[in-house]
Amino acid sequence: MDIPGDRRLAAAVVMDGKQRVLLVRRSEKERFLPRVWGVPCGKLEPGESPEDGALRELKEETGLLGEVVRKVGESSFVSDYRGHEIKNWQENFLVRPLSEGVTLPEPDQDARWLGRSELTSVEIDAYNLDIVSQAYTES
Repeated sequence: MDIPGDRRLAAAVVMDGKQRVLLVRRSEKERFLPRVWGVPCGKLEPGESPEDGALRELKEETGLLGEVVRKVGESSFVSDYRGHEIKNWQENFLVRPLSEGVTLPEPDQDARWLGRSELTSVEIDAYNLDIVSQAYTES
């Protein structure tokens, strides 16, 4: 899976005891999917395990601490970087929050805890909706 030009990512589907998932709206300043709602996610650091990467991204993007419950699935997408096609491989994890109080890095971001029937009440894309569905399918 570590072919040059490929990118590895990890996502944290944070679900609380009420079966609500944390969605975060991306900043308007983001080059990729500005203002779109989704789960905390990002690129893995060299040598970092996907589980550790998901928890690090969760902390960076929301200030929350969490623990991985289990892997719920994988996703992939192609993105364009300066005219080069990059294949992105993403591992998705169900995460239990260990702290409260979401802190977002940018003032124009937003975060909401949403139940399964409320997910489409925000501008979530099909890709993120699928990731969240993976977590609900197994829970």
